[in-house]
Amino acid sequence: MQQLDADYEASPSEWVRRQVAEYEASEGQRANTMQGLPIVVVTMRGARSGKVRKVPLMRVEHGGTYVAVASQGGAPKHPQWYHNLVAHPEVRVQDGAQVVSARARIVTGDERAQWWERAVAAFPQYAQYQERTEREIPVFLLEPVSD
Repeated sequence: MQQLDADYEASPSEWVRRQVAEYEASEGQRANTMQGLPIVVVTMRGARSGKVRKVPLMRVEHGGTYVAVASQGGAPKHPQWYHNLVAHPEVRVQDGAQVVSARARIVTGDERAQWWERAVAAFPQYAQYQERTEREIPVFLLEPVSD
């Protein structure tokens, strides 16, 4: 597993910086929702910079596997973190006080359909986001691994 403790560079987005800092400082007891629904913080390595990045994402979990939906609110382009996961699939997921090492992989076909359904159940706006864009919104599984 890549080292995800050093070289952290906070997001240029102020709200992301604040939410991640508060979430981590409180072990997920504060700053733990977006739009009233639970989140996790995913730590990854930047595709170009190589720096450690952290992003709050909607909490979609089933059987110990987490999902990262690259919706970007239905924008025509993938979020920046999509490229990070493709280039460096080793991640950490913080869900409250629990931190899990995981490996990201994009799912397709029937597997994607099943996980997409779970994602929409957890955060119904994903369905609206898909309607806003012509791209198929990528779905990553963040599957636990041993360190």
